[in-house]
Amino acid sequence: MTVTDRGSDEGSGLQDGADLAGEPDGYGRLWTPHRMVYLGGQDKPSDAGPSACPFCRAAASDDDAESLVVHRGGSCYVVLNLYPYNSGHLMVLPYRHVADYTDLTDAEVADLAALTRTAMRVLRGVMAPQGFNLGMNQGAVAGAGIAAHLHQHVVPRWAGDSNFLPIVGRTKAMPELLGDTRERLVAAWPTGSAAPAGPTAPTGTDA
Repeated sequence: MTVTDRGSDEGSGLQDGADLAGEPDGYGRLWTPHRMVYLGGQDKPSDAGPSACPFCRAAASDDDAESLVVHRGGSCYVVLNLYPYNSGHLMVLPYRHVADYTDLTDAEVADLAALTRTAMRVLRGVMAPQGFNLGMNQGAVAGAGIAAHLHQHVVPRWAGDSNFLPIVGRTKAMPELLGDTRERLVAAWPTGSAAPAGPTAPTGTDA
């Protein structure tokens, strides 16, 4: 969609450059200044402790909508990524502030696996993705943005979702607000097989 298709529709994120300085090039501009907080490191813990961890704060929050929590299991929970790669980008993680997969208890491993599987099924039903990226980055050197608290990514994928924007512009165009995505996923999450509600706060540090 070109800038001439949309003009300078307020709130669209697209800007008509006809009245500005510079040579018109026929391209629209999708401004995403909200991502500067991510580039600046907002919400990344300054230390390895639970008090500075955004995942621990989400686990302890009593407002799941505000903290973007989709489901709480027995030892793990599911949350939307605040800086998603694609719409519906979920993370499955333990309540416990633990960094390494090998330090998870057997119950945490089982809960993390079961919630990952359920997350895929819910996303398929709600958003009809054609595939998924699943995985966790262990350690900052491996790409973990928040290495102190283990988290498994569940990223729905569609044909053509990787284009010039993320590759050249380091920007993703998201078609739906996070709150709206969360509401749809919560509504579709199965209740009959749901695990007991998890604790409202982290139950300990690395063990």
